[in-house]
Amino acid sequence: MTQRSEAAVATGTTSARQPPLQILRWQRNLARLIVIAPMLGVAAAAYLAYTRGVTTVDLVLLLVLYVANVFGVEVGYHRHFSHRAFKAHPAVRALLAIAGSASAQGPVLFWVGVHREHHGHTDREGDPHSPRAASPGALAVMRGLWHAHIGWMFQPLPQDFGRKVADLLGDRLIFRLHRYYPLWVALGLLLPAAIGGVLAQSWEGALSGFVWGGLVRVFLVQHATWSVNSICHSFGSRPFDTADTSTNNPLLLLTSLGGCWHNNHHAFPAVARNDFHWWQLDPCGWFVRLLQLSGLAWDLRVASDRMLATRAASDASDSQGESS
Repeated sequence: MTQRSEAAVATGTTSARQPPLQILRWQRNLARLIVIAPMLGVAAAAYLAYTRGVTTVDLVLLLVLYVANVFGVEVGYHRHFSHRAFKAHPAVRALLAIAGSASAQGPVLFWVGVHREHHGHTDREGDPHSPRAASPGALAVMRGLWHAHIGWMFQPLPQDFGRKVADLLGDRLIFRLHRYYPLWVALGLLLPAAIGGVLAQSWEGALSGFVWGGLVRVFLVQHATWSVNSICHSFGSRPFDTADTSTNNPLLLLTSLGGCWHNNHHAFPAVARNDFHWWQLDPCGWFVRLLQLSGLAWDLRVASDRMLATRAASDASDSQGESS
């Protein structure tokens, strides 16, 4: 089997081996595992916190691995692989792909394919996770939010992701990392367990590390990412008049580490930094800048003052045209 045909199977671009119903059943079972397992981890963490408290090691593992995962998803999966906002050293690309995979949101080619589908049909028919309500009313709005946040994973997804990720299919490094996705998820759970066990010198420490640095971390990172899909297409400010419902919502700054400036992103999808004003903090953008200063990233795409001014003038002109 050639690399491209293997990629077709790995990304779900062919149904030669399985009929669509079987693929959908497999997809829904996997979605249940992805959603439920971290929730059980949160319940276990609550029990451990009640019975033995929370240690400094637990919190450090949770915080450090959370930040690493968010960088993997937002800097790696999103800005680098999906939008090619900057180029990077192969070692950086590998680490970003592994860190993103460890968040259990799907292998890199799948994530990129879904996201590019989102940008191709944002808040229209064909968008995998738009919160656009099908009818008026509070209940419809809630259903839309649920679909954008979690529900979309249980719905049939396009099977032609190969067309969306053609640039990555020929990348041997990324395709190899994509194929080992289950290994990276397992590593993301076992690494904090090993560290917790060694530092505490006990199996109890290993269990606590597995729960806090593993399952709880996955739960928080997943919902931080999914909140951008749901909340940042429903509530917030819209400084740019984009052809969708994307918003900026600073309330999600600490969880998304910069992904919350989502209207900025949809106005300029291919830029490496979303902080267009001094008060728009973008830790993920800072990390990319740090990579650039260290020589590990280059060709950063940025929104210049001229680009911002041109876009603002265009939006203002469009608004005047609509009102006249």
